[in-house]
Amino acid sequence: MGLLRTPTVQDHVALAEIELCGELMIAASAADGERLSPARIDEVLKVGVERGERSSCR
Repeated sequence: MGLLRTPTVQDHVALAEIELCGELMIAASAADGERLSPARIDEVLKVGVERGERSSCR
């Protein structure tokens, strides 16, 4: 019988990291060249955007 547990902060962080990696993989698969430019990586990861301004993926 499995134990029920509540999500921890680490669970939320891990899920956020997985989502960001997924976004990078999608961008990389759609890229024309071999690599994403640093500017494109920043765009995908929304670097420099305030947290409240981030759009949801869906």
